[in-house]
Amino acid sequence: MLIRIVAEPASWVVPYAERLAETLRSEHDAERVSSYDEIPRGTDVSIFLGCTRIAGPEVLARSRHNLVVHQSDLPRGRGWSPLAWQVIEGARRIPVCLFEAVPELDAGPVYLRDEIELEGHELVDELREKQARSAIDLCLRFLRASPPPEAREQEGEPTFYARRGPESCELDPHRTLAEQFDLLRICDNDRYPAFFDHRGHRYVLRIEKA
Repeated sequence: MLIRIVAEPASWVVPYAERLAETLRSEHDAERVSSYDEIPRGTDVSIFLGCTRIAGPEVLARSRHNLVVHQSDLPRGRGWSPLAWQVIEGARRIPVCLFEAVPELDAGPVYLRDEIELEGHELVDELREKQARSAIDLCLRFLRASPPPEAREQEGEPTFYARRGPESCELDPHRTLAEQFDLLRICDNDRYPAFFDHRGHRYVLRIEKA
């Protein structure tokens, strides 16, 4: 099959997208690309990992299947950064869905469901590793299944998570670190570190395991 794995150049997911492409090359014409423009017409499967823009109808029409992995129990938790939001909420089991992309955000039929188990201490790089491993596993299960998994329409009332930005990593200096640990552990020390404002100045707080 002709397979294209889309991962934006600045995304943390790029090394994992490359790993998936390398795994598939022994069986298929698989390549990691950086943008929707690099998906040729007649592609069998496009896989979108960590993309920040919705693929429109013209992009989706280039491929027979357009796969997205999303870390929530769809239709609940559509939208942005679902794993981060659930960690902040205190979740220890994160649902994961592999679904067919449609023009409406995260609304396509679901092929496979799984979950990520957390112990409650993982920092952002460990969370990303678990997230990427589950995504790769679901993609491989779909591609290697015979016959292919059956897609099931989402059922229930959808809920949505908002986009997160650097301002989402603000800590409250009047609350304890223990109270804010789940927020602190999803912050990226380099791209969007935790910070707090105190006595007229802004301070950055970085976290790593000893």
